[in-house]
Amino acid sequence: MELRALGRTGLSISPVVFGGNVFGWTADETTSFDLLDRFFDAGFNTIDTADAYNRWVPGHVGGESETIIGNWMKSRGFARDKAVIVTKVGSDMGQGKKDLSAKWILEEVENSLRRLQTDHIDLYLAHWPDPSVTHEETLGAFAKLKEQGKVRAIGCSNYDAKMLRDSFEVSAKNGLPRYDVLQPPYNLYDRSEFEGELAELCVREEIGVINYYGLASGFLTGKYRDKGDTEGKVRGAKALSYLNDKGLRILAALDEVAVETNVEPAAIALAWARQRPGITAPIASATSTRQLEAIIAAGNLTLSDDQMALLNQAGA
Repeated sequence: MELRALGRTGLSISPVVFGGNVFGWTADETTSFDLLDRFFDAGFNTIDTADAYNRWVPGHVGGESETIIGNWMKSRGFARDKAVIVTKVGSDMGQGKKDLSAKWILEEVENSLRRLQTDHIDLYLAHWPDPSVTHEETLGAFAKLKEQGKVRAIGCSNYDAKMLRDSFEVSAKNGLPRYDVLQPPYNLYDRSEFEGELAELCVREEIGVINYYGLASGFLTGKYRDKGDTEGKVRGAKALSYLNDKGLRILAALDEVAVETNVEPAAIALAWARQRPGITAPIASATSTRQLEAIIAAGNLTLSDDQMALLNQAGA
């Protein structure tokens, strides 16, 4: 398993990124620590989180995932340069709206640094577009953070091609740092938001791409085969929406490649994404050792041209 260059950032990341959205939600601190230990012991180095993870859990206020990651690094006496930490700003943390104002970014980064118990964030992302704030204001705030050494590289999540292209123009016109990483939703089933104009822009501009929803809310693990499998599950309603002709066609293709490679469907789905044009690394979360083993397998798996073609056709 080799680390991969993340666009022009100077960062080297693992071929699969551990999604920290589950930390403090469906994985308690003890479980999270164990999974992180295993992930890094396998040679991987990149964790994705956000300030708002996991504010949606009753009784939570946001920041729980960052706090667990910070506690883990401190408890392990972890050498900070051995990990690439990705976190985000801009979600509603009580303001009642998405917020990419300079005031909020400069305030909230301090909270993330405190929770993570670190002096810098490797990759800081604008989590959601905020149409009430100009690119110039947001990028100006990120510029200050880079100058202060609190952030090494910046990126954006959930931007479409026009938003990303407009931000580049603002960066060039005003001498501001530009986004060099994009985090879009993308998986074998949900391809339309990234493929086409946005993917072509990222390739042309050498933008690193770390895609989320790599397993389509767990559907691409193969554990949801009929309506009964989704009942009572945290992500069951979303998984149910994939149970159609296209979804079943994808599962059949994953099963076929699973037999050929002797790995789990989840590993195949992530390896497929990793080999797609423009993608640097997919994000996937795990709450058990078995799920983590599939993530690790994906980082070490190379699919053949025939296998990629089969999967491409199934998910077309």
